[in-house]
Amino acid sequence: MTRPAPKDAKTIACVGGGYIGAGWAACFLAQGRDVVMSDPGPDAEAKARVVIDQAWPYLKKLGLAPGASRKRFRFVGSVAEAVADADFVQESAPDREDLKIKLFAEMDKHARRDTIFASSSSAFLPSRLQSKCKHPERVVIGHPFAPSYLVPLVEVVGGKKTSKAAMKWAFDFYESVGKKSMMLKNEIESYVANRIQHVVFEEAATLVDQGICTYEDIDTAVAYGPGMRWAFAGPTTCYHLGGGKGGIRHMIDHFGWKRGDKARKALVGSIDKRYGHLEMAELEAWRDDNLLAIIKGLKPVPARKKG
Repeated sequence: MTRPAPKDAKTIACVGGGYIGAGWAACFLAQGRDVVMSDPGPDAEAKARVVIDQAWPYLKKLGLAPGASRKRFRFVGSVAEAVADADFVQESAPDREDLKIKLFAEMDKHARRDTIFASSSSAFLPSRLQSKCKHPERVVIGHPFAPSYLVPLVEVVGGKKTSKAAMKWAFDFYESVGKKSMMLKNEIESYVANRIQHVVFEEAATLVDQGICTYEDIDTAVAYGPGMRWAFAGPTTCYHLGGGKGGIRHMIDHFGWKRGDKARKALVGSIDKRYGHLEMAELEAWRDDNLLAIIKGLKPVPARKKG
């Protein structure tokens, strides 16, 4: 059978039905796909359905695709049965490399030759995960962020034997189910977003250890400061906006640059490519509109119940 176009992939196998796997299932169901799941855990089906039901009201608010229904979810008793007729497989087993390597080898035996496999791994190199497969060229990382039914980002990472066609197919598939895909140029442990998160958290812990602030202060500083802008702009765009009417060039001239001319040209070139068609006032208005939408949409943490 010829591999379907990403937008036409109808049957999705979710191997692993924990919080991440069930969240993926909800996402795929909301996009009008059929989902078949396997998980050996006790009460795995019931637990997965709880997560799907929890996610569904939020997915309805986002907008369901034509034909979307929780009735298109099916639970089966084995990995082999789950992947046999799948157009795409999202593996979300516990984050143990040895377990995932075995799972990929098993899926490789039972799935169609053309089916792409993606792992929800948060750290492992795809070259390791594909190491026991006869068809390693179809194995990628498709790393989501919790809750996987809401957060858009998916990091697509290929191993040494992953084909470019598989990478492109996975990228396009995630885009077709409402995700925001990014494709790494080379594999690295923990990928990109987790590494950025780790750096921020380590600096936060250092500040607390030094007695500068509390962990509550850290959350306040990020959530009500840079985190609001990062939510839609990211750190490099925020750096550009921080330069006022002079943008990124003014920021570099004012604060200096330590990473060399090649890195400077890469940063400035990236900004010019994305925003060179806009006046700074237009970009500032876009920023302010998004900030206003976030501020107005924020809800406080539920108050502690009395008694």
